[in-house]
Amino acid sequence: MASLFVIQGRDQGARFELDESVHSIGRTQTNSIRLHDTEVSRNHAELIRRGDGYLLRDAGSSNGTFVNGRAVTEQPLLTGDQVQVGRSTLLYTGSHDTPPEDLAGMVNIVPLTGDGDGSRIVASLSQTGGSEWLMPDARGSSNPFLAQARSNLQIMYRTALAVSHTLDIDQLLNRIMDMIFDWVDADRGCIMMKNLETGKLEPKVRRHRRGSQSEEKISISKTILDYVEEHREGVLTSNARDDKRWDPAQSIVNLAVREAICVPMQGRYDIVGVIYIDTTATPQRLVLSKGADQFTEEHLRLMIAIAHQAALAVEDTSYYKALVQAERLAAVGQAIASLSHHIKNILQGVRGGSYLIELGLNAHDSATQGEQDDPDEAINAVGTIRKGWNIVERNQERISQLVLDMLTFSKDREPEQCAAQLNEIAAEVVELMQTRASDLSVELKWQPDDAMPELMFDPEGLHRAILNLVTNAIDASDDVENACVTVATRYDEPRGMALVTVQDNGAGIAPDDLEAIFTAFVSRKGGRGTGLGLPVSQKILEEHGGQITVASTLGHGSCFTVELPATPVADDAAEEVNPQLRATQSLDDESQ
Repeated sequence: MASLFVIQGRDQGARFELDESVHSIGRTQTNSIRLHDTEVSRNHAELIRRGDGYLLRDAGSSNGTFVNGRAVTEQPLLTGDQVQVGRSTLLYTGSHDTPPEDLAGMVNIVPLTGDGDGSRIVASLSQTGGSEWLMPDARGSSNPFLAQARSNLQIMYRTALAVSHTLDIDQLLNRIMDMIFDWVDADRGCIMMKNLETGKLEPKVRRHRRGSQSEEKISISKTILDYVEEHREGVLTSNARDDKRWDPAQSIVNLAVREAICVPMQGRYDIVGVIYIDTTATPQRLVLSKGADQFTEEHLRLMIAIAHQAALAVEDTSYYKALVQAERLAAVGQAIASLSHHIKNILQGVRGGSYLIELGLNAHDSATQGEQDDPDEAINAVGTIRKGWNIVERNQERISQLVLDMLTFSKDREPEQCAAQLNEIAAEVVELMQTRASDLSVELKWQPDDAMPELMFDPEGLHRAILNLVTNAIDASDDVENACVTVATRYDEPRGMALVTVQDNGAGIAPDDLEAIFTAFVSRKGGRGTGLGLPVSQKILEEHGGQITVASTLGHGSCFTVELPATPVADDAAEEVNPQLRATQSLDDESQ
């Protein structure tokens, strides 16, 4: 399905699926693609399906419609086109791109035979060696052309490394400016980026020649900046007063700039900024240079290439941030939808309990405020109140469990490990769930391993993980005849693992659903489940260095296995856990 993805503007991160024959773009609610951009017209443009793609047509907007930086009134869209309306930029993705060619039968990997294939490796290089290893220093070469080419290649390689290894824009721009000053003898330099809201250039990085005052301000000629932006080309000037491109009254002449290079940071579709370096015309520099130019067309070409690499990196980082924002919004939307449905069910339970309490209180007041008390009515009223309170209490517990699951799942935590008995933790869960199992006519069995030693783990975390598994097993068995859930522990000494199994004879899990059961907010329990129980349990075990495995057969039930590394208890930990027991034993020894 074709789509428009907002990569710039107030709605950055929003995605609009294109599934209708006509879509309208504008800032009012009547538009299928609504943008909260004050510079977008009420009815700005429309998309009309043409075959497998869409035709973009301007609807007489005030600020115009642009595709890849060019104003259009009507334009067929191709995958990758950038549509700009107002201050918003949208990336178009088509629905029927050409499928990639199947080359599986066109390329053969020849297996190694007994005699070998006759090929041998004569040289190898690794990127980890750095640019000096891939491209040795060109200085000292007898061929000046080869030395210059190798030097340029080394600069571009270093730029490519900086671009590929840096996601932070400010860090990237600083590294590029450092490389430029290492390569060329400039007095001043500055990188200016275009503000996405205002469209104006703003300085982000500045440099001065080594030894100069760092607090000195850089005055950049607006004449050069305007020329570079308007013509989308880099400029090199060596004598502003003799350059016919500049009027004698323009700022480049007034600033006494002797030499300057200014290049656009041209991305795929638009300019994202400019890079500027210059030298000033001081008497000392004129004497030392003997009138020779420091900047050449070779410098200009390399500066253009470096600026283009930097612009692509800036665009990629912006797109990456927009995608992350879109994924975050999608995750938040999914979480809100899932939780709101579950909270609604809880609130309905609370409302039902509150109604019974209110009904019981009214009946109690009627029975006790009359001329003659009616003991039977008062007793019935108390029973109704108690029944309503039990409903409220159960739903209060559901809210508490939901909040705890959300807190556990939302952040990483280090388990608070201490010496504890795994059998005791599992037995507490079984005892806690006996009432619920009885209410659903499910037999709950407990089979501990007496050989289970005292181990180091987080008792509260493991209790929560096992409780979620037992709860799910009971819920999965409530509609089965002779329903049974068995909780068992086993100490696997050779593997150094402590195991807890929770087995039921419920409906089982489909093979296609097994991979999704540990995904947040995925639940097969309808309104009874939040989809957080299994992900929380898995997260707790992973924090302990363990895992939860599952085996299931449709119609026969499931078996979940908790695998916990059996970390033995150190002597000092045992002393801290049972100080009273140790003290009692010491007193007994003394009395004897």
